[in-house]
Amino acid sequence: MKKFTRREFVAASSAGFAGLMAFPGATSQSAVIDKVKLGKTGLSVSRVALGTGSYGWKHVSNQTKLGTKGFVELVQHCYDKGVRFLDTADMYGSHPYAREAFKVLPREKITLLTKVMVYQHQDWYTPEPFSNSLDRFRKELGTDYIDIFLLHCMVNGNWTNEYKSYMDALSEAKSKGIIKTVGISCHSLDAMNVAATHPWVDVLLARINHSGAKMDGKPEEVMKVLETAKANGKGVMGMKVFGCGELVKDEDREKSLNYVIKSGNVDCMTLGMESKEQVDDAVSQVMRIVKS
Repeated sequence: MKKFTRREFVAASSAGFAGLMAFPGATSQSAVIDKVKLGKTGLSVSRVALGTGSYGWKHVSNQTKLGTKGFVELVQHCYDKGVRFLDTADMYGSHPYAREAFKVLPREKITLLTKVMVYQHQDWYTPEPFSNSLDRFRKELGTDYIDIFLLHCMVNGNWTNEYKSYMDALSEAKSKGIIKTVGISCHSLDAMNVAATHPWVDVLLARINHSGAKMDGKPEEVMKVLETAKANGKGVMGMKVFGCGELVKDEDREKSLNYVIKSGNVDCMTLGMESKEQVDDAVSQVMRIVKS
């Protein structure tokens, strides 16, 4: 399995909003995000998820740097805007912050996604037995069940052989109702190609935007794989829609959202929003495009 430098992992972890100001082009603050079916998983989710891993590194992210109060207030504002979908991960350190949000918001009305790293990362992350991770994650999150559980950052097409023991353990937890759906976050075209057809995968998280910024292939190549995944009933989630902050111009954001939303191959997307203003503007822009 490929190992990442710090710069590579930061680029892989950012949801794309870091450093961005509110969208200048958005006007309506009354828009509320809609809900969509996540493939054939049986889950209905908000079209936009709050990503909690902007520049996630060593269990810290831009969202956790808001502090507990700031994080919870951001999640509450998302909830009011219809964004009732939290994208968390052990690597981001966002689990305990999500737990605090669940103390003031109804857990059953929020879709919870988390991810587990399954290989050594430099000198600060060593994988543990999956049963330990699952127990720890649930305690950290303050929940008995997890809606979407992904193998984090799969970077080659051999992941089904390398991590079969994790897949089996996830399947067992799914059979017990502890986990509702399973899948991977894709960080190579080969890994994505396997996920698009593999019967074990319920949900795949893939980098997609109109320009190819911080993606695993050309937009048309990636979109073709997502089309296959969609045809196979997979729940398809988009990330890096704004290219880890590379697509910051109004026209680029507009083109990317149009490309992703209008493709019909991406059910929902995760956006690493860091302020109430970013939430308002993202929701307004997304819903304007959905209705256009």
